[in-house]
Amino acid sequence: MKLRRYWIVATSALMVMKSVLTARAEETAEEGLVHMKQLVRTVFPTVPQLSTTNLSQWLANTNRIQPVLLDVRTVPEFMVSHLRGAWQVDTDGPITDVLNKIPTNRPVVVYCSVGYRSSEYATKMMKEGFTNVLNLEGSIFQWANEGRPVFAGGKPTKVVHPYNNTFGKLLKPELRPEKWEEAK
Repeated sequence: MKLRRYWIVATSALMVMKSVLTARAEETAEEGLVHMKQLVRTVFPTVPQLSTTNLSQWLANTNRIQPVLLDVRTVPEFMVSHLRGAWQVDTDGPITDVLNKIPTNRPVVVYCSVGYRSSEYATKMMKEGFTNVLNLEGSIFQWANEGRPVFAGGKPTKVVHPYNNTFGKLLKPELRPEKWEEAK
């Protein structure tokens, strides 16, 4: 079973890289994210996925308890832009630093660039007893590619940190900043 899962993950990862490296610019973001979402679902089958459309509707519904938004990207990534009201989380720090600030029954939506790191973090949260944690499927790249708002310093912005040159191709070209520090 583990060997089969390994081959599924490896094949999915290769599909993502092939898509990113060979597609035309207008195809890369959409097709690459489709493959990336498949990879995330395969690697993290127990993590509930939340679509960007559903999160947008949830955030717009003031009658519904709002989720805590956790951005698990690095500080340089977060500083370029993030979802409004998101908390930046140091994934190398003790998870209890974050968990102690959130009631275990409060809805939490975790995101990163494309959904892999955030699904990893969601898995950790679930192991610590969180029962209502979701990964934002496609994460901030899909959110921004769809024209949804991102913020920096409390103000709207139009750019998103591309993580690195390869994964940056999953962002529409107009969303990539001219200068940025590669995430580590």
